[in-house]
Amino acid sequence: MAVKFFGQFMIEKGYITSDQLLKAMTLQDSTNLQFGEMAKQMGFITDADIERVHDTQRKEDLQFGDLSVKLGIITAEQLKEVLIKQKNSHLFIGEALIQTGAVRAEDLSKHLDAFKTDQAPYVVERVEIPAGVPEYALLEITVDLTYKMLSRIANLNFRPRQCIMMQRLEENDIVVEMKMSGSIRASYLLSISRNIRSGIAMAILKEEDVSIESEDMLNDTVMEFVNIVCGNIAAKAAQIGKTIDIAPPKIVDGKGGVPAPNGTVGLLIPIYVAEGKIEVGIFIEH
Repeated sequence: MAVKFFGQFMIEKGYITSDQLLKAMTLQDSTNLQFGEMAKQMGFITDADIERVHDTQRKEDLQFGDLSVKLGIITAEQLKEVLIKQKNSHLFIGEALIQTGAVRAEDLSKHLDAFKTDQAPYVVERVEIPAGVPEYALLEITVDLTYKMLSRIANLNFRPRQCIMMQRLEENDIVVEMKMSGSIRASYLLSISRNIRSGIAMAILKEEDVSIESEDMLNDTVMEFVNIVCGNIAAKAAQIGKTIDIAPPKIVDGKGGVPAPNGTVGLLIPIYVAEGKIEVGIFIEH
């Protein structure tokens, strides 16, 4: 047993093929519009408005709709209309598999029940920081904003895992480090595989294809993403009276893993994605 998404579970059990899942996911993607695209379809905002909100989200911890209201782009009533339409039109992967003919409607319920049973040991209702870790409140902010930025800025579909103590960040293709000082002295490390890097690059560069980009450019987008995450952490920390200064991010050698330096406590934020590998590690001085 292992953490997986419903589509993976169905493939592993032999109920559907990879091609059938891809077809269903394509239908799902075309149906489940993001807030900006849905609001645009409803005539409430423009492409320029979407860009403005996305740019502002890099500096402010608010969901797209709430930020659109704050910026005066849409009204509170329009926000409600978009959210209602999103909810009513949302297509779950199981229903997409039915609509594309991969699964019979009468079989979906039993497949979902089997999936829930299989994944019960891995369901995380609330991510918690292990007791005894220094600067507990700041680390709660760090974990929360890491998840939010992965979703809002990197457009990454993932499942959170419970935070655990660690001595070493596992080997990975790309590792970016940003050092923090002030109320907390720590290193924030984002460890990702190459395909996750491509996804982050597409989101940061706002391009559908980054295959022609250089290694340096791709790495720069990951460093920019880490800069956005840690910049938001510093801003949120200031709201609770804490000061965090951040140094420029840098690429570190992830071959063989990254051990926790002497005199630090290591906290791992494991994140599950269907393809690729991503982890966030924090080494806190104590």
